[in-house]
Amino acid sequence: MALNLLFCIIGFLLLYYGAEWLVKGSSSLARRLGITPVVIGLTVVAFGTSAPEFVVSLVSSVKDNSMIAVGNVVGSNICNIALILGISALFRPVTCNRSVVNRDIPIMIGISFCLLFLSLDSGLGRVDGAILFSGVVIYTFFNYHVAVKESGDGRAEGVDQFESEQEGIGYVTSSSRQVVLIIAGIAGVVAGAQLVVDSAVEIMKLLGASEKFIGLTMVAFGTSLPELATSVVAAIKKEMDISIGNLVGSNVFNLLSVLGAAALVRPIAIPGGFFGSGLIIDYGVMVFTGFLPWFFMRKGLTVERREGFLLILCYFGYLTYLIVHTL
Repeated sequence: MALNLLFCIIGFLLLYYGAEWLVKGSSSLARRLGITPVVIGLTVVAFGTSAPEFVVSLVSSVKDNSMIAVGNVVGSNICNIALILGISALFRPVTCNRSVVNRDIPIMIGISFCLLFLSLDSGLGRVDGAILFSGVVIYTFFNYHVAVKESGDGRAEGVDQFESEQEGIGYVTSSSRQVVLIIAGIAGVVAGAQLVVDSAVEIMKLLGASEKFIGLTMVAFGTSLPELATSVVAAIKKEMDISIGNLVGSNVFNLLSVLGAAALVRPIAIPGGFFGSGLIIDYGVMVFTGFLPWFFMRKGLTVERREGFLLILCYFGYLTYLIVHTL
C-alpha cells in the first residue's frame, strides 16, 4: 500500500510538470505556425494526452479484457467533459472559439452516436474498427485543412490576443525546444498517468470490483489525468482554446483511434450484450455530457463557474449510479 501511494505521488508530479511543458510547447508552436491554438489542442495535444487510453485499451483488447477496453474509453469521455471541463471552469470560466461550438462539438456528438450504432450487435468487429480508425485519419486531415485555410485567409482569430497572453506563459522561440517541450510533456503526462492507474487498479482488484466498474471508474479517471492536468494548467494560464480543444479532440481520438485500433487488433465482444450489460446507459451518459458544453456555450461561447459546478455534479451523480449498481 505504501509503495502504491509513493507511485501515486510521483505520478501526480509527472502529470503537473508534463502538463506545464506540453501547454508551453504547444502554445508556442501555434504562435510560430500562425494558427489558432484550438487546432493544436484538437490535434497534437489531444493525441498526446489520449496516449494512456490508447495503450490501456489496446492492451486490454489483446488480453481479452473487452469491458475494460470499452469502459475505459466511454468512462474517460464522460470524465473529460463532466469532471475535467467542470473543474477547469471552476478555476476560470472557459471561453472557446465559435468553431468549437459550430463544428467540433457536433462532430464529437455525431461520432458518439456512430459508436452507439456500431455497438448495437453487442460487439465491435474488425470492420467496425476499420470504420472508426479511418475516421481519425479523416478528422486529422480535416483539422489540418481548416488550419491552413484560416491561416491563408488571415482569419486565425485570437492570434494577437494569444501573443499577449503568452507573456505570462513564457513564449519559447526555438522551434527545436518547442518540439522537445511537447514530447517531454506528453511523456510526462503519460508516464504519470500510468503510475497512478497501475496502483489504483491493483487496489480496486484487491477490493473485488468488477471489470466493467474498474474500466468505467478508476482506469477511465486515471487515463484522463493527462487531460485533467493539461486542461487545468491551460485554463489557469488563460489558454482556453487549448483547454477545450484538448478535451473535445481527446474524446474524438478516444472514440476513433483508441477503440478503432483495439477492435482491429482483436474484435471486442460485450459480455451480456449491449443492453443486458447496461452499457446503453453509459453510452447515453456519454452523449448527454457531450451535449451539455454545446448547450452552455451556444450563445456566449463560455462555460461559467456555475455551469462547471453542474458538470461536476453530473459526474458524481453518474459515479453514484455506478457504485450503487455494482453493490
